Amino acid sequence: MPKRRVLCLDIGSGTQDVLYHFPDLEPENCPKFVLPAPARQVGARLAELTAAGRAVYLTGTNMGGGFFKAYRAHLKADLPLAAHPDAVWALTDDPERLAATTPVVITTTRPAGHVPLPLGDYDPGYWRAFLGAAGLPEPELVMACAQDHGLHPGQSSRLGRFKLWERFLHQAGGRPEALVYLTPPPELTRLAVLQNAIGGGPVADSAAAAVLGMLADPDIASRTDSHGVLCVNAGNSHTVAALVHKRRIYGIYEHHTGMLTPDALWADLERFRRGDLDNASVFDSGGHGCLTLDLPPDAGIFPDTLVIGPKRASFAGFDVEFPSPGGDMMLTACHGLVSWLKGRKVEGK
Repeated sequence: MPKRRVLCLDIGSGTQDVLYHFPDLEPENCPKFVLPAPARQVGARLAELTAAGRAVYLTGTNMGGGFFKAYRAHLKADLPLAAHPDAVWALTDDPERLAATTPVVITTTRPAGHVPLPLGDYDPGYWRAFLGAAGLPEPELVMACAQDHGLHPGQSSRLGRFKLWERFLHQAGGRPEALVYLTPPPELTRLAVLQNAIGGGPVADSAAAAVLGMLADPDIASRTDSHGVLCVNAGNSHTVAALVHKRRIYGIYEHHTGMLTPDALWADLERFRRGDLDNASVFDSGGHGCLTLDLPPDAGIFPDTLVIGPKRASFAGFDVEFPSPGGDMMLTACHGLVSWLKGRKVEGK
């Protein structure tokens, strides 16, 4: 891999976890940041405008929906809210229905008296200023990952996302590196916008990048070569678990963090590791779903449970381990992006 400075971002709903990879430095010496997520910053600004009684015009692009609580509070306060057609996708997969069922006005022109509020998962100007203030040079490549439900007109985004997982497991053989994209599938509109914002660099689903990051740890990779490992990412909004054996994913489980008690979540995972959990049970309880391929006999019951993520403390008291791939578990997905890049013969091709 040609030696380049690479800024890697894992953009969640609560935090954006960032690793600035310098090829001549050890991982421990590379700059790293855990910052409020762009969606959280948008939510804070929207809450300020709501408290001030101001009308708001959402501009910019599609992004993660971690500001929905502030958005709903603004509407509940009976304050005007408009959105540019490019920005409205951060609110809905169906703009026509949104316009018909809410007071949101979709318009290419900012209405008089409305305060503009830019949306976006990545702002080049922000990062130029941030890195400059830290005395760091601009990156030569930017890579990013985020969770993208995908655009699925006329159907549940939760069902649509699991159709993408099903396609991945069957067509890509469960290889997590297949979910790092030089060109995202057309359904992944958030990742497409994000890729444009970062300058065309590779983008990925956060869940796949996190698995790649765990497999970048030699001990974890070695374990998956001998038996099955249950990898869990307990995020601020979503908990995603993967059944990994011989460095491939054989099952995916996704639920909304906080919707289940720790005991109920653990009960789901115990069934999941044995291949006994069906998709309908997860979906009907408010989760995204569960998908499991035929599990290899030599994987056992995926006995090792490795948990990362900002909400991992909810697993305290259960039979789990808390690894720190690359020295900081919050940056696991970023290390996964770096690992993917190092595995390519010619970077960017």
